[in-house]
Amino acid sequence: MKNHDIVEKNIGLMVVLIVVAISFGGLVEIVPQFFIKETTQPIKGLMPLDAVTLEGRDIYIREGCHVCHTQMVRPLRAEVERYGHYSVAGESVYEHPFLWGSKRTGPDLARVGGRYSDAWHRAHLYNPRNVVPESNMPSFPWLFDNFLDGKDTPKKMSALRSVGVPYTDEDIAGAEEAAKGVTEIDALVAYLQQLGILLKQKR
Repeated sequence: MKNHDIVEKNIGLMVVLIVVAISFGGLVEIVPQFFIKETTQPIKGLMPLDAVTLEGRDIYIREGCHVCHTQMVRPLRAEVERYGHYSVAGESVYEHPFLWGSKRTGPDLARVGGRYSDAWHRAHLYNPRNVVPESNMPSFPWLFDNFLDGKDTPKKMSALRSVGVPYTDEDIAGAEEAAKGVTEIDALVAYLQQLGILLKQKR
């Protein structure tokens, strides 16, 4: 009882012990994940994004799409029935940063790849109300007028390779030419159309 009183009456000591307890609990929960194959290995068929799709992902982030749309189907019956196979860590091993999220002003996009045509996506992004009358999503007409120059694409790929994304020298060397002159809308649609297709095909 006396030792307990010492801790309760010494705020500095209590803070230190709380930090130690939380740190230990965090280590027990987090560290094992680095050694479980399912969380560190890519799923079968997963490839790094090509130059245009990588630029499309950056446009997706730039325009704030990830703020309203998650990319994380939770392993719950209602989620799986609506969106498809639940998300797994192996899908995101090449994602930096990952875009899972928890905010759903709009529907989850983890399995949107191939669900709609390119033309539908283009119409939806130009003016969402043209295809979904009740939508409160903003329009993105400037994406149709803006073109990629590809100058930074090789640098992005090199940076991603430094954190483990397996881009080859050939991928990086050809990235600028591959992205140059592509409209931002085409890059964004390319990104959307590949989301979740590997696991969705297994359903």
